Amino acid sequence: MSRYVAIVDYDAGNIRSVQKAVEFIGEKAVITRDKNEILKADHVILPGVGAFGDCMDKLNKYGLVDVLKEVAAGDVPFLGICLGLQLLYEDSEETPGVKGLGILKGHVLRIPGGEGIKVPHMGWNALELNGGRLFNGLPENPYVYFVHSYYLKADDRDEVKAKTFYSVSIDASVEKGNVFACQFHPEKSAELGLQILRNFTNV
Repeated sequence: MSRYVAIVDYDAGNIRSVQKAVEFIGEKAVITRDKNEILKADHVILPGVGAFGDCMDKLNKYGLVDVLKEVAAGDVPFLGICLGLQLLYEDSEETPGVKGLGILKGHVLRIPGGEGIKVPHMGWNALELNGGRLFNGLPENPYVYFVHSYYLKADDRDEVKAKTFYSVSIDASVEKGNVFACQFHPEKSAELGLQILRNFTNV
């Protein structure tokens, strides 16, 4: 029996590709900003490509901030992807003075440039895993696809379940209770990414 997955719609990029990936693994995926639809879902995904400040403005505009905090405070599995990971945290150097959701503790910093380092970081990188239910059944150092200019530094190191290195050590995936997040794009990470989404929907 397929599960009902609500994909939060706040005009951010990349939402359709997440929907298609979730449907590909056999689940029912609905893009919505309706509070009742989100709260009745079996799983909730906050995807996103865009600017931190603009997207926080839209979450506020659509009345989604309190809804997402309610989901995170409950027991429904909740997954942030890319910008969706960053929005779960307190703030970002991309938009100084704008507060994030603050569901998790930590800060989003700009990837430092340097010789041979292109920002944004775009491409496949290996993960260094530290447990985590999203990575059940995956190889020790799976390669996944990243597109980002900013990276997470989580306050609670026990919440960090995957790291990668690109100019700096990057917290690539976190888990706390029912809240999961990935800086990389599982929906663009081939079969390994689909397995990560399966693991999430099996929580």
